[in-house]
Amino acid sequence: MKNPWEKITLETYEKHMSLDSVQQLQALERMMQKQLTDYDTETAMILGIAGGNGLRSVRKEQYRKVYGIDINEHYLRAVRERYPQLSGMLECLRIDLIAEAEKLPQVQLVIADLLIEYIGYAAFQRAVQQAAAEYVSCVIQINTDAAQWVSDSPYLHAFDGLDAVHHQMEPSALTAAMRGIGYQNILTESEALPNGKALLRLDYRKS
Repeated sequence: MKNPWEKITLETYEKHMSLDSVQQLQALERMMQKQLTDYDTETAMILGIAGGNGLRSVRKEQYRKVYGIDINEHYLRAVRERYPQLSGMLECLRIDLIAEAEKLPQVQLVIADLLIEYIGYAAFQRAVQQAAAEYVSCVIQINTDAAQWVSDSPYLHAFDGLDAVHHQMEPSALTAAMRGIGYQNILTESEALPNGKALLRLDYRKS
């Protein structure tokens, strides 16, 4: 059975995420700029890269290798086409993080934004352990009201299939899961969204 993310077009995803009432694409780009530059790392891996939002912040003077991981080959093709200036540095890999974590390369920094919600804590632990990263930077969605977890929009029903794979995130549970594989929380930052939700950045360092 195909993963629901393989059925959602990139155009639909990005139009939904960038709506004035959602603004998650814009917020994630700001947050990823800091994720990519806050640490002295020269290799990084972005799990769930989608269309490559945030890659404009990759500095060639800092990074020698950046991996983009996604289960949707169409997303990865779009990333390659959008960022030809990163050719030779950026490598896009289609990997099912739940079933194929052993295929992940090792890097110094793992970035996972709005990704753990769709694979769960245990699969994320396996991915991080395989990557053997010194730093892990995550962004999870926090619902601060009674709204549904997918924001209302004209594209809402394109995401109906995600109910089957969605996991509700709790910051304390994520930190406990990371502590269980030897990582300590070193940063917590939040950015409010216009629809009663917030994006929470949680960074960890290997003990």
